[in-house]
Amino acid sequence: MASTSIPAPGPTVGFDLDMTLIDSRPGIHACWVELSERTGTYVDADLVVTRLGPPLAEEMAYWFPAEQIPEMADLYRELYPAYAITGTLAMPGAREAVDAVQAAGGRAIVVTAKWQPNAELHMEHLGLAPDAVIGNLWAEQKGEALREHGASVYVGDHTGDVRGARIAKALSVAVATGPCSAEELTEAGAEVVLGDLTEFPGWFSDYRADCLPARA
Repeated sequence: MASTSIPAPGPTVGFDLDMTLIDSRPGIHACWVELSERTGTYVDADLVVTRLGPPLAEEMAYWFPAEQIPEMADLYRELYPAYAITGTLAMPGAREAVDAVQAAGGRAIVVTAKWQPNAELHMEHLGLAPDAVIGNLWAEQKGEALREHGASVYVGDHTGDVRGARIAKALSVAVATGPCSAEELTEAGAEVVLGDLTEFPGWFSDYRADCLPARA
């Protein structure tokens, strides 16, 4: 009697959001311009969008006194849906990367420093359908969520993402599409560095093949 085998489920892969899955620079730029106009506070929005990744409060600290940051962050998040969602685009290869994980029977999750409701709005607007979206986490904090979801791979564009992967003991796959160069990502400890997500499906196929048990 021939034996049957059930294919092993695919791995859980975490993805960062800004400058990994989405190019949010146009939308974030527009949101900061509106915030600047409403508050009368000078903000160099061109500069802001060159250093996306860290939590909003860190960027706010460049432009507002510490005591105003909570209020300004709330206002920014309030403005965000109207000014930042429609101007944001999917990064090249983003859809294919998520599809590659899910087609292999795996789970694709988003773990981001962005406020979770706004991260979910981006996914809905762009028609991306990850299995989970976890927000409000940065760097090492991301490792906690990755561990909870059993992620074995984390894909991001920032050295903070590399640190998060390390905490979770997940393979750090970096894409050189954000503020950090390929050299910086490698020096931070990324095990794999891709030019962008268009290279991910091919890499993931090889990774899956290497992970599958050898057949007798």
